[in-house]
Amino acid sequence: MTWEVLSIIGTIAFAVSGAIIAMEEEYDILGVYILGIVTAFGGGAIRNLLIGVPVSALWEQGMLFQIALLAITAVFLFPNNLLKHWRRWGNFFDAVGLSAFAIQGALYASNMDHPLSAVIVAAVLTGSGGGIIRDLLAGRKPIVLRRSEIYAVWAVMCGAAVGLGITNSAFELYTLFILTTSLRVLSYLYKWRLPNRSIRAQG
Repeated sequence: MTWEVLSIIGTIAFAVSGAIIAMEEEYDILGVYILGIVTAFGGGAIRNLLIGVPVSALWEQGMLFQIALLAITAVFLFPNNLLKHWRRWGNFFDAVGLSAFAIQGALYASNMDHPLSAVIVAAVLTGSGGGIIRDLLAGRKPIVLRRSEIYAVWAVMCGAAVGLGITNSAFELYTLFILTTSLRVLSYLYKWRLPNRSIRAQG
């Protein structure tokens, strides 16, 4: 049940996130649907490739595709005056998708008895893969690579928690989901940054 709930939450969140960005870039209706679907399922496709699951497994998720299409349609049909306010929620939906899919990806790899390193990689790729593809298709620098953003770190935290067996019960997984989403929201609200070093010549 936890697996299914996380899948639904992540799919809706990333589908909405992709659709909002497509409309910000003034894509037509087909572009909105394509970017929404790619954002919702891109991370899972990359994860499946790397941990040995056939990519065709994605096509068995008919219900999730329908949910994604309904979510995209709802966003596309929103009145413009309301959509302006929804755009402010783009980062929130992205945070929800990151958390839900990072945990789901980690559970996927853990259930296949992969080592901790593979569980963490699966969490990062599932949580951020769709967003990376979305940003590249929209002509934007991926969030995960921006100096001003702490993004993939939260997916690593999810992978480590699942891989080390810290979170086992449904309650613990939902707590991890809420914690990760909250940390991601706080990180972009307060502009938390990781240490960086520049090698540019000082002029």
